[in-house]
Amino acid sequence: MPAPRERMLRLLSLLQTGRRWSADELASAADATPRTLRRDIEHLRALGYPVESARGPGGHYRLVAGAALPPLMLEDDEAVAAVLGLKLAAAGGAGLDFATEAAERAATKLRRILPAPLRRRTDEILTAVEIGATGHPQPSPATLSELAAAIAVHHRVVFDHTGRREPSQRTVEPHRLVRLRQRWYLFAWDLDRHDWRAFRLDRIDGLRTTGEVFRPRTLPADDLVAHLRERFRGPITHQVVLTLRTGARDAAARLHRVDGTLHPLDDHTCRYVADVDSYEWLATVLVLADIEFTVDRPDAFGAYLARTARRLLRATGHDPAAGTP
Repeated sequence: MPAPRERMLRLLSLLQTGRRWSADELASAADATPRTLRRDIEHLRALGYPVESARGPGGHYRLVAGAALPPLMLEDDEAVAAVLGLKLAAAGGAGLDFATEAAERAATKLRRILPAPLRRRTDEILTAVEIGATGHPQPSPATLSELAAAIAVHHRVVFDHTGRREPSQRTVEPHRLVRLRQRWYLFAWDLDRHDWRAFRLDRIDGLRTTGEVFRPRTLPADDLVAHLRERFRGPITHQVVLTLRTGARDAAARLHRVDGTLHPLDDHTCRYVADVDSYEWLATVLVLADIEFTVDRPDAFGAYLARTARRLLRATGHDPAAGTP
């Protein structure tokens, strides 16, 4: 049988999976006798862990929600993820107006109780990672929570929305909250426009729930993030595939705007799949980036570059058709 401390940590880790354990299963998994298991369960309860138990056929042990937050048992990778997540939230990476001080305090408390090896590992990651503060306006957690509650019970909401034009009052049936492009959006059925609309949460004011219940509608797409990304981007006229003579990270830093995706091929080359509405725009981006590349497809983009190159050469007094002047 393992030492009491190790046994208790093992037992807590098992219970925090959320499943229901029969007494025999839990005793076997914790490597304890039934009598020792009962004593350990009572000790956990004394520490504030709400362990539910049921006797008889179907009897079980289960960790349930309590009135207060007890100490948490985290695996190593969970602890590192929690510290990094709190640092990201403190920098505004969650896209919400969280209290920065609260996230910093929570990260400090969690780091303080980590074992020395794990603390060093976490510190190494935090030292190596730079998390910049977001420059976008952020909605309040209260707005997000109120909308989430309305979505859960299918209640219509009313709010003032400041769009590109004059402010307007909207009455909508909220269906989803979507995180896209470092912003939060409400995806809802607009009762006045009789269509689906996406509203930026930071542009919503005076939010209130009407109490009117609605029947949820069928969403226009299973993947709302992809659906909204397509709508925001507008219709795609051309798809261009290039091989860039630099790594994907360097390409992302040098391209004025990445209208598509970058796929690493090796340390020194990457494939750039660009979705653009004009060849002129992509050519300008590539000139500004000053990256060597080859055109994989379509041939029409290669022909456009060739025509442009000949025109530019003629402007310098070099006629490609006549040779060097």
